[in-house]
Amino acid sequence: MPVLAIALVTLVFAAPAAPQETAGEDRLAASHILDWERVSAPAISPDGAAVLYTRSQVDRKRDRWVSELWIVDADGGRNRFLTRGSSPVWSPDGSRIAFLADAGDDGTQIFVRWMDEEGAASQITRNAPSPRDIHWSPDSQRIAFTRMVPAPETWELPSLPSLPSPPEGGEWTKTPRIVRKMHFRQDRVGFLEEGYRHLFVVPADGGAARQLTEGAWHVGSRGAVGLDYGTGMDWAPDGSGLVFDAARAEDADLRYRESHIHFVDLETGAIRQITSERGPWSGPVVSPDGKHIAFTGFGWTAQTYRVSDLQVIGFDGSEMRSLSSRLDRDAVNPIWSPESDRIWFTADDRGSRNLHVASLAGETSPVTEGTHLLTVHTISKAGIAAGVRTSFQEPPEVVVFPLADPSRPKQLTAVNEDVLAGIQLGEVEEIWYDSTDGARVQGWLVQPPGFDPSRRYPLVLHIHGGPHGMYNVGFNNSFQNFAANDYLLLYTNPRGSTGYGTDFGNAIDNGYPSVDYHDLMAGVDAVVARGAVDESRMHVTGCSGGGVLSSWVIGQTDRFAAAAVRCPVVNWMSFAGTADIVRWGYHRYQGFPWDNAEKYLEHSPLMYVDRVTTPTLLMTGELDLRTPMSQTEEYYQALKALGVPTVMVRFHEEYHGTSSKPSNFIRTQLYMLDWFARHTRGPARATDP
Repeated sequence: MPVLAIALVTLVFAAPAAPQETAGEDRLAASHILDWERVSAPAISPDGAAVLYTRSQVDRKRDRWVSELWIVDADGGRNRFLTRGSSPVWSPDGSRIAFLADAGDDGTQIFVRWMDEEGAASQITRNAPSPRDIHWSPDSQRIAFTRMVPAPETWELPSLPSLPSPPEGGEWTKTPRIVRKMHFRQDRVGFLEEGYRHLFVVPADGGAARQLTEGAWHVGSRGAVGLDYGTGMDWAPDGSGLVFDAARAEDADLRYRESHIHFVDLETGAIRQITSERGPWSGPVVSPDGKHIAFTGFGWTAQTYRVSDLQVIGFDGSEMRSLSSRLDRDAVNPIWSPESDRIWFTADDRGSRNLHVASLAGETSPVTEGTHLLTVHTISKAGIAAGVRTSFQEPPEVVVFPLADPSRPKQLTAVNEDVLAGIQLGEVEEIWYDSTDGARVQGWLVQPPGFDPSRRYPLVLHIHGGPHGMYNVGFNNSFQNFAANDYLLLYTNPRGSTGYGTDFGNAIDNGYPSVDYHDLMAGVDAVVARGAVDESRMHVTGCSGGGVLSSWVIGQTDRFAAAAVRCPVVNWMSFAGTADIVRWGYHRYQGFPWDNAEKYLEHSPLMYVDRVTTPTLLMTGELDLRTPMSQTEEYYQALKALGVPTVMVRFHEEYHGTSSKPSNFIRTQLYMLDWFARHTRGPARATDP
């Protein structure tokens, strides 16, 4: 081999003596996550005087996030710790709160705390599995919730009299277990016995919980994957029973499955189906006058994405209609007005989230406006809304505002003010650009602090998951950490993303990946054309749907110097037999793999691996069933066989993703920074012109 060729190979693939992280003391380092705090689930008291919220911080010893309940006056005063726990809910009379907390051997359970000076607290539920979806009865005397119920056994492992016994003191492997369903949950993952989520009610003072539903179906099925469609149930105003959404168990792992709204009579146990039209109807909320039910969803369609509308139906099942169809945006978290004549809801639009209101006549209008992510959780009877707001350089914080004057929300918390003191953050610029077929695509460019347009910076293209998801304008620790290390970071919402309407989101129906790839490359072209990108140091990464697309990208182009493919799907055929949402694949590609093998393979990144020359870092959680580790292993073996520089990193104690553990967030960032620093495409260029 000529000396010049040898030198070039060394330049491209040798590991330079570069530090993993170059961020200075005035930049946001990956390790700052250890001091980071999160706020969530604000709940305003019935009298509007105080706001409860969940405040989470890192337990460094146990390497996990832990939660506390804090309470703050609605005017911002007296922000103080209340108790350990999460997900607080006020009783309607304001005398007590219910919340979830650790109960030792019982796992997470429901507790009730009196909100008087004594502050006595009691454990209300017991025994596994853990409950969720707390709902007080209108008279504050009972609490409804859901929990998993084991499915009845259809076959037991027989005893084996002829099986020899182990010798005295011997330790044989455990008896095998029957697998009835592959199931994914954040608190437990693996091959689990099948069970069903059902509705229960328990006295608020404690006692025996009564199961209200049974059978092979799931209560509180929560609509489409990735969207918060509400909590799945609500009490009738007279306390006579509960409305709830439920899906058949065989449809529960479909992305868009059939579910219906039901009512269960508390006294008789009789269940009445309210909706009749087929569709994924979710998150029912009863109007205060008891006449109507608001919920979300859409009429059944074969499309893989459809905007979820705000729906309303009579309590008797009459006159069902959509209130937000003209908005063409996903409507979530409906909240009735006290007069039962309006419904507030939030909707994502072009990276932002704001509060909207709909009349029963179907007239919608925005309540708040702005380039931010505003999630409204509760509204008091006096018209004070409480929620969480975040923007490019502002981490999520609890805010309140009167609906009559929403333009100036009051921020009640500042939990990361100490961490960000003296830290320079990267500016974020919104960009729009043209792609194929006349598509207009939105994206954002995060610039390093002190950005100098005359310099040439390395670029990271960061791709979101889903694929029906939306990158937003909220604060992002990972993005700011890349900027702190002098990277330009591009994130975009290609076709298939939510927040742009049904047609845009459904553009990849029966074709994923496809046009979304063109949108991503058009975004890179638009940024490169500005002249600040070092094209020899462009990199690509993404997890889940972003893992699919990052592995697809490097099979279509060699323009990137390195890739970090995280939690990918590379083979739709094997995915269909190993993931916990296998039927979603069947729906997306219109049939089982054996019926439509050509389509499954056409969109599998593994089928294009022979084109890959990009050095590729693979990272996946060992416990992942959404994008199973076997997908990463297939890609790793193929890359190794083809001689492509690659490393596979298996993250311990991680489910879907690689960053739920604080230490793993840091590892993920540092591994990517190191991998990208080690690889340059072609002859290196100076960072300054």
